[in-house]
Amino acid sequence: MTEATQFAAKLNDETCFLYLARHGETANNHAGRLQGQQGHHGLSETGVEQARRLAELLQARPVAAVYSSPLRRAIQTAEIVAAAYGHEVRPVPALMEVNVGRWEGRSWAEISASEPAAYAAFMDNPAESPYDGGETFTDVVDRVKPAMDTLFRAHLGEAIVVVAHSVVNRTYLASALGMPLRRADQLTHHNCAVSVLRQRRGKVQVVAMNSGFHLGEY
Repeated sequence: MTEATQFAAKLNDETCFLYLARHGETANNHAGRLQGQQGHHGLSETGVEQARRLAELLQARPVAAVYSSPLRRAIQTAEIVAAAYGHEVRPVPALMEVNVGRWEGRSWAEISASEPAAYAAFMDNPAESPYDGGETFTDVVDRVKPAMDTLFRAHLGEAIVVVAHSVVNRTYLASALGMPLRRADQLTHHNCAVSVLRQRRGKVQVVAMNSGFHLGEY
């Protein structure tokens, strides 16, 4: 029995597996600069290689569909994964990265030096204090969770891939784990790392989180 066959045996009409990945590295990721919804940042050479490794990892699983944030860095990653299955990428606007407002393209060191009060408020409680001119973690979960619920319901008996972003993934995982959203920044989701979520009988469980063995992270 092949690995794919063994996995397929775990699926039934009350279960859906969701492989939640973060997009590959961009130049801004490498430089430590915030990137939210602005600009059209593509993958770096490292990011493309990370996406290829992600595709190789997931190929062993039967995947029914590949979904993505509509931002270029996520779409580019998802296309590399989807090509391994012959799928088309399905963009989901609600999975777009957090709006970081006026902090777009800046580093945390620059922000803390120029806007210490706003920086301190955000770091203390990002669930309620927004990125300057942008969203809070609560804003992100309020749009992401319904979208994820819809995908789970649409794919009972199947496995799917979702390619999104650091804040999107961390806040959704915190919510699924029952963690306070203000602590979501304590979670990590590396570029092209994978978290696995399973919905069974309407309940979502986090099965694995931030797995990066295929990237040589550990």
